[in-house]
Amino acid sequence: MSASDARPDPRLEYSRRLEITLNELAAKERLHIRAGNFKLLTLAAGLVAAWLAWVDHAFSPWWLIIPAAIYTVLAVLHGRVLRARARLRRVEAFYRRGLARIDDQWAGTGDTGERFRNTKSVYAEDIDIFGRGSLFELLSIARTPMGENRLAAWLLAPESREIIAERHALVKELRDKLDLRERLSVVGEELRAALDPQALARWAESRSGGFYPAFRVLAAALALALIATAFFALVTPHYLPLLIVLTLEASLMLRLWKPMKAATIGMDCGSKGLVLFAEIIEQVEKEKFTSARLQRFALELRSRGQPASRAIRRLATLADWIDGRDSMFVKIIEIPLLYTVQVGLATEQWRRRSGGRIAGWLDIVAEMEALLSLAAYSYEHPEDPFPELAETPGGEPFFEAEGLGHPLIPSTRCVRNSVRLGGKTPVLMVSGSNMSGKSTLLRAVGINTVLAMAGAPVRAHKFRLMPVELGARIRTNDSLQEGHSRFYAEILRIRQVLDLTSPAAGKLPLLFLFDELLEGTNSQDRRMGAEGLVRSLISRGTIGIVTTHDLALTEITSSLGNCIRNVHFEEHIEGGKMSFDYVLREGVVKTSNALELMRWIGLDV
Repeated sequence: MSASDARPDPRLEYSRRLEITLNELAAKERLHIRAGNFKLLTLAAGLVAAWLAWVDHAFSPWWLIIPAAIYTVLAVLHGRVLRARARLRRVEAFYRRGLARIDDQWAGTGDTGERFRNTKSVYAEDIDIFGRGSLFELLSIARTPMGENRLAAWLLAPESREIIAERHALVKELRDKLDLRERLSVVGEELRAALDPQALARWAESRSGGFYPAFRVLAAALALALIATAFFALVTPHYLPLLIVLTLEASLMLRLWKPMKAATIGMDCGSKGLVLFAEIIEQVEKEKFTSARLQRFALELRSRGQPASRAIRRLATLADWIDGRDSMFVKIIEIPLLYTVQVGLATEQWRRRSGGRIAGWLDIVAEMEALLSLAAYSYEHPEDPFPELAETPGGEPFFEAEGLGHPLIPSTRCVRNSVRLGGKTPVLMVSGSNMSGKSTLLRAVGINTVLAMAGAPVRAHKFRLMPVELGARIRTNDSLQEGHSRFYAEILRIRQVLDLTSPAAGKLPLLFLFDELLEGTNSQDRRMGAEGLVRSLISRGTIGIVTTHDLALTEITSSLGNCIRNVHFEEHIEGGKMSFDYVLREGVVKTSNALELMRWIGLDV
């Protein structure tokens, strides 16, 4: 029995948990209705009792405390039911989204990552890393801004073999921690709009001048002294002690007002976001891990005097006190009790004690959510293996995939092919007619390379590669604003891809993917340019795939020897209808479908 066979079926497990959640949700719904009805009955009874007590004088008004107390208890219990119901609805959404991913019905149901779209990336726009129906939407179960940022960063930059190998081990450990994924997702659902991690980190790492811990003791002592001397002044005719305390308070306020007010104004996050952040951290603190890195995460959150979750909850309390400055009661006691100064001193003391750790806590949550996203993908697609990262003795790059499929295409429609690049034939020239599958093959190679270099499983039966940089030119548009023609935009992108092979670009070799190479120029220039470009790329130690429907380009294989191999896709026409099997075959395509396509849509040619 394989490892994947030993693990629970993800669809059955999600369905089982969803059914349990729906049953609990139905029970909470019934409690909600009953609590609402009891509250209405209690309110009605209270109004009748009030009439009898105040109008008919049937009994003492003090008896009205009973319906008021009953209503208060019902309101508290009803509030708990509503919060539990809201949580169960988030759990329901969590498992419904998981089932949608398993059933290939996930497009448009998750976060598309639109804000991460980067037109300067040398592959993201070409292979659908972000956007509706993108790789990010398929992978991401992150619910915090920092988790989404970290996952996006992993999809935009390759990692070293050592980091990828470590992520494989971490994802395997987290893969079956379904309860942890559920809890973080449920808590984090509300956190997305309630916390700005960058603003919190900036505030936590800044400092206000003129702070000494003794000031907190002094401010508290003066506030207590003012209460005592005020009472003393009321019962005796002696006001001098009160005046002395007020003078000392004025001096302290004059000294600390500006820095302490600045310390409180800079914290823009509210208590709700901080409480939710503390709950997320607490889930990681309580979890038991076996890998060294995850154990370090938990240890870092629990070390240095108090758990991180407790420190964040303390900050949430301070945030409530800061927000309370706008109330009328606080404005009354502001000066005599030094409210802003005391809150500012407490906030500054927290910042000096724990502020330097905020960035680390945010980083831990970010990495945990990114890892859990990859773990969820691995759990939901148990047939997808982790790639094997290896090197050839001479250090030449290679890419080998058996049964390679596109993870964004539903499994019922996904046709798998095998691709090998490297050794004596580092480049494939893929010919074929329109809509035959050339671009999809490039995107399948590209998107699985991104998965592999991020530390995730891949959509293949077997997958081996040497860590590589990816560069692609699949989608190219002209630009009226920049005055670029389609051809000029294409060669600019090709230049960007070539720049990845420069010594300053990095140590990883290049895997390039060029669709319809140099299609914006005439056939003669296209052939000469393509031959020179491919020759240059091979000389730089790269591997890659070039597609074309121009059969003249397939002839460059003769001048480049065994360094490039011709393969093709083809179509079939039966009974006037065109069909494609999307199977990659050896050699050059022998058919063309341009005229058939034109006739198919009704053009008279």
